[in-house]
Amino acid sequence: MNGLFITGTDTDVGKTALSALLLAELRCRKINAAPMKPAQTGCLKLDTGHSENQASSVKFPAFSVPDLDYSLAMASMNVSPEEYQNMSPYQFQPACSPHLAAEMAGTEIEIAEMVIAARTLAADYEFVLAEGAGGIVVPLNRRETMLDLMQALRLPILIAARPGLGTINHTLLSIRTLRSDGLDIAGVVFVASTDQEFTFIEEDNGNTIEQFGKVPILGTIPYCPQLANPAPKYNDLPIPVVAEVEKIVNQLRI
Repeated sequence: MNGLFITGTDTDVGKTALSALLLAELRCRKINAAPMKPAQTGCLKLDTGHSENQASSVKFPAFSVPDLDYSLAMASMNVSPEEYQNMSPYQFQPACSPHLAAEMAGTEIEIAEMVIAARTLAADYEFVLAEGAGGIVVPLNRRETMLDLMQALRLPILIAARPGLGTINHTLLSIRTLRSDGLDIAGVVFVASTDQEFTFIEEDNGNTIEQFGKVPILGTIPYCPQLANPAPKYNDLPIPVVAEVEKIVNQLRI
């Protein structure tokens, strides 16, 4: 299976924006790539207009998956209900850790089911971009974490990180954890969430992480207000953002 697993040093560090941007750029390059959000919390219940008594061969999604919808919108992709389900096999309404959301729903997340969904996607798509939830050791159930899912999928890991103060510790800890489990780290991408001007601190953060972590800093996605839109379009983004994404993809050599 060809692809990347996009994880983060924490929650809300820009994983979804990075995943969506990479997807859109790959598809612009005529690479048939697919997004995947194996477990999503904070989903919205959908009114499909189909009762359970209605006979239908089509299984309509029960939830709207925000991160998946964001990536699909960015790349202007339309997918079938079956593909949508494989792209996000576990969907929960409570906005909390996946293990807790699953327990509240009376079920348990199974990594084997996620792997089956990923392999199903890989049969139809050239490249799968799987996005984690939260950080590296977020629990999926009472025995396994996101790290176990990464081990099962065996995809190279791309780390999304904040560029500012505190990122050295968080990023180096993430690198050490991934490396101790023998996972291949493709690199780190900083994602700027504010329009604060970069200083010598941010520049040194990148250099220091490369020095101690022995991984490349592939680039920095600049602050872009359009990325806060729940359904952004890649073609509408500013040239500096697209140019940085192009540079990152070139270095990944996909």
